[in-house]
Amino acid sequence: MARTAANGKLKVNFNQNGPKPEDMNKCTPNNGEKTGHRTDVPSRQPRQESFEQAPMYVAVLTYLGFGIVTLFGYFRDFLRAVGLEKCHLAQERQEQKAFVPLYQDFENFYTRNLYMRVRDNWNRPVCSLPGPVFDLMERVSDDYNWTFRLTGRTIHDVINMGSYNYLGFAENNADFLKTVADKTLQYGVGVCSTRQEIGNLSIHEDLELLVAEFLGVESSMTYGMGFATNSMNIPALVGKGQATPEQASLCKQSFIGVTATGSPGTKSRGCLILSDELNHTSLILGARLSGATIRVFKHNNMQSLEKMLREAVSSGQPRTHRPWKKILIMVEGIYSMEGSVVRLPEIIALKKKYKAYLYLDEAHSIGAVGPTGRGVTELFDLNPADVDVMMGTFTKSFGAAGGYIAGKKELVDYLRIHSHSAVYASAMSPPVTEQILRAMKCIMGKDGSTEGIRRVRQLAENTRYFRARLKEMGFIIYGNDDSPVVPILLYMPGKVVAFAREMLRRKIGVVVVGFPATPITEARARFCLSAGHTREMLNQVLHHLNEVGDALCLKFSRQKFSCRPDLFDETDFELHS
Repeated sequence: MARTAANGKLKVNFNQNGPKPEDMNKCTPNNGEKTGHRTDVPSRQPRQESFEQAPMYVAVLTYLGFGIVTLFGYFRDFLRAVGLEKCHLAQERQEQKAFVPLYQDFENFYTRNLYMRVRDNWNRPVCSLPGPVFDLMERVSDDYNWTFRLTGRTIHDVINMGSYNYLGFAENNADFLKTVADKTLQYGVGVCSTRQEIGNLSIHEDLELLVAEFLGVESSMTYGMGFATNSMNIPALVGKGQATPEQASLCKQSFIGVTATGSPGTKSRGCLILSDELNHTSLILGARLSGATIRVFKHNNMQSLEKMLREAVSSGQPRTHRPWKKILIMVEGIYSMEGSVVRLPEIIALKKKYKAYLYLDEAHSIGAVGPTGRGVTELFDLNPADVDVMMGTFTKSFGAAGGYIAGKKELVDYLRIHSHSAVYASAMSPPVTEQILRAMKCIMGKDGSTEGIRRVRQLAENTRYFRARLKEMGFIIYGNDDSPVVPILLYMPGKVVAFAREMLRRKIGVVVVGFPATPITEARARFCLSAGHTREMLNQVLHHLNEVGDALCLKFSRQKFSCRPDLFDETDFELHS
């Protein structure tokens, strides 16, 4: 590669044997690895996204492990049926056997025989601030995890690698929380009313103005629960409600119209939702409650999405072949189980090409990615106006609770009237509202400090460092290099349990996830990085991960990684006057 300068300006020229511009962000070979699919739209994705496949023997052993546990489960069910083993789960009374069963025996099989064996790895009671470190109440079970009892002892200074405290705003620093304390004294801790009645406080309106400014959109609306922000607003956008003449006139040229034609009194049937296969449960529930037709495309696969869009536009609705009144694409910014980042530039291009609408859930990406923490639109340097519905939560990067919907003013005004979450839910608690305000002002620098941007940069640095070290050790990790969600693949059910227990013994709190939350062969430990993690904490976690990975044989990666800088990072250029 030759680098020359002409007229005092530095230019970079790539020869035929040097790295290509599209390879600038690659630092590893692609053997046995699944990456994104090509589209006609040039990608602006700044970093590599990795989904390396495990060796075949790992999948075979994983299925074998589940098979053995299942066989033992059926054997224990037989022992319970003949009275040789006590059944602890709820059952119908004998005189109710002829009724419709309340408890499906087959559906409870997994809980009864598999989950109960490993239940000690979840729902651990925390007895301190859940910051970068926390304290746990020690508990033991005398009946193989059917019940637990507290020992009275406390496990101190456990490193927290599982919370979504991306920017470290879940804190108890009295100096930082002074405004929250003041607002609590002024407004109290509860509103006891909806926003449409007498629960609309001035700080609620201040927060919505600030959210709109932060995102770079016209308007926003906040909600007290992040899950309900999705599940209760999607039915309002593509539901079966009636449109009044006033609503039809307002929404005729807007996404939020109950019908595409804006005809009054017409039910909004004929809406199509195209949903990523790895979307969160709140999105799935909202789509199902809407009554719209749902089709699922492969995760981050632009060919799959474009094929469905092309079929939807060319074939129309089933049987009648009438045009769809509305096509809504639903995606997430960062997928919480995979750590992958949405391919937003390509999706926006397809949305425009096929005249669809885009619903973007930024629960895990807002505050966590982008040079100033403004999410995936900033990460890809895109115009927020290209996203029709921007959704996010305050439960992660902002250390609070609730969520928001943002976009055009007509969209937000419509949801204020028609969203069940807005009409029936209690307004957001004043101290929570102030916590979001102070965290967002800190990120934006409106508090007169650089603490917010420091945390955003610290999170990005921690993410890159932690991911790079894991790859060097030989673990298979999923996701994008910019994502603070780092899944380590464990695969086998026995290794999942042993990993979680051994890490806790070393005072490291981790979250392990398995089937049915993940595919049966892709059980994992999910690490969440935080700006509150120091380099010493991360090195301690990595040290124990390396030892546990060797002891449990968890290093399945067949790729070779090096910390040596890539060729294009070297400064062997020449300047010519």
